[in-house]
Amino acid sequence: MISVQGIPVIDIVALAAFVVLWVGYTVLAEHRKVRSRTLSAVMAAHREIWMRSLCDRENRISDTSLMGNLMRAVSFFASASILILGGLVALMGAGEHGYQVYREMPFAGQTSLESFEMKILLLAGVFVYTFFQFTWALRQFNYCCILMGAAPAIDADAAAKTGFAVHAARLQDLAANTFNRGLRAYYFALAMMMWFVHAGAFLVAAACVVAILYRREFHSKSLQTLRAVLPPE
Repeated sequence: MISVQGIPVIDIVALAAFVVLWVGYTVLAEHRKVRSRTLSAVMAAHREIWMRSLCDRENRISDTSLMGNLMRAVSFFASASILILGGLVALMGAGEHGYQVYREMPFAGQTSLESFEMKILLLAGVFVYTFFQFTWALRQFNYCCILMGAAPAIDADAAAKTGFAVHAARLQDLAANTFNRGLRAYYFALAMMMWFVHAGAFLVAAACVVAILYRREFHSKSLQTLRAVLPPE
């Protein structure tokens, strides 16, 4: 098998195709013109409605509770990323012993030690990325909490309330998009697990992830339901 520094060319090609799929889907989902038809866009509209409703409520405890629930979900994934990363670092430290254990598994492909270590290292890199995304999303949601605390009073001018709602919803949208990038990386990390079986299985799994994400973002029943309950423009 043709290889470069002990790493099969087929693995290098599979990795390049995987990056194209991941980056390509991310660009597609976040492109302005396309994004107007996505689940994220509908949720952004609901966030603005939420922030506008908040300004007309004197008791805002329920709003802070909802924000707390969002932050707990983000915190869970950030903590999980650290635990997974710790396991992968330990596996890298095991070196040849980990490789021998892998070679004894029935699904193990014809993989060199260099290729095995590269795959572990790249998988660890994905979870470093997810950790940074989730912690940044958490900080942005913290900023949202502060902004909600500074929301206009119930008797404030309507223009002030509308302006607040637009900007508060925008900040929440930025936090949610960051969280989505981290969550999307989890999906692609699962596809990377198939790389330990075969490069072809890896690409098939990555293509399946893109198909699943596309359907959920553009054609899911959740999207249809959330769009249906939006007030008419």
